[in-house]
Amino acid sequence: MKKLGTFVDNGPKTWVQTERAAHEAWGLLSLKSPRAAALLHTLVANMSSQNAVVTSQATLAKMLRCDPRTIRRAIEDLESDNWIQVVSMGGAGTVNAYVVNDQVAWGEKRDNMPRLSLFSARVIADIEDQSEQTLARSQLRKIPVIYPNERQLPTGPGAEPPSQPAIPGMEPDLPALQGDAADRAELEQRYGQQRLEG
Repeated sequence: MKKLGTFVDNGPKTWVQTERAAHEAWGLLSLKSPRAAALLHTLVANMSSQNAVVTSQATLAKMLRCDPRTIRRAIEDLESDNWIQVVSMGGAGTVNAYVVNDQVAWGEKRDNMPRLSLFSARVIADIEDQSEQTLARSQLRKIPVIYPNERQLPTGPGAEPPSQPAIPGMEPDLPALQGDAADRAELEQRYGQQRLEG
């Protein structure tokens, strides 16, 4: 058993599984609502290992080469028959997370499914919806990271108040360097001698 919060990563997925009864029902769905069945195939083919896809209805319409209104009706059909759950990602409702019922299809080890009630999702974005700034792929700001067995040492001028650097002589007690320890020992010895002489 993995600890709570540990990422489940078994490498790239190239397969999904379905229950036989669900597969037969899926075939009947193809007769009743061909667009809904096709949309379900698209969602299952693109879902993450935790059965979810985040995308816009417009992108789904492009993928299935149909009108966005057709996609909306297909989503309603799938949701009403419990094939998928729709989780809204914004007020307008046009970008959603589509969570495929894990009793229908799954791409993760079956033993992992009950423990993964919070989902991560694969995101599908259309290049035509992106801003020029996003497409320019400029360098993102780098955040300093402390790796195992490394220590934090204060350096540089620091930020403006309230995050200003420590006042000289009043630095926080980080893991001591040998020089700091030697200086402290010398001061303690000097003050101790003054007390004895006084």
